[in-house]
Amino acid sequence: MSVHDTAEPNRRDFLYIATGAVGAVGAVSLAWPFIDQMNPDAATLALAEIDVDVSQVAEGQSITAKWRGKPVFIRQRTAREVEEAKAVDLGSLKDPIARNANLPSDADATDVNRAAEGKEQWLVMIGVCTHLGCIPLGQSGPYDGWFCPCHGSAYDTAGRIRQGPAPTNMAIPPFEFTSDTNIRIG
Repeated sequence: MSVHDTAEPNRRDFLYIATGAVGAVGAVSLAWPFIDQMNPDAATLALAEIDVDVSQVAEGQSITAKWRGKPVFIRQRTAREVEEAKAVDLGSLKDPIARNANLPSDADATDVNRAAEGKEQWLVMIGVCTHLGCIPLGQSGPYDGWFCPCHGSAYDTAGRIRQGPAPTNMAIPPFEFTSDTNIRIG
């Protein structure tokens, strides 16, 4: 062993370690705001669930609520609308999948799978045309459901695409009735 080889750390080793530690803390301090900004906004988190009072919605009427920046159509369908939707042959549907977040992803697009369980007259769906994101008009079009005048997509009284360029049925968000007159979406 020479005189300069020592097993104990010297002042230079300490300076290297201290400089590295300060650099690491500085890098984390600089990166943290960029990482933190990727978290959802507080307003978004606040709208993760909304409660909608439907006590004033009469049979045949609709209301629109806003959930996560999207319109949600809530319609109390008439008995005729429910019967028309139930009578549709599934083979005639452009999209045979229910698109209901409350059911398995491969559930058929029957009227029962599109409506509220146990409350078949109620339809709750995200009111966005699945073609280009337009907002369809309610109680219009050849099927008396929803019609998107921008490109001609027509949905029936269960929100299923029947004609036009839209590829899929309008989506059903996760929801539940918390009482006879209150729906929790989200």
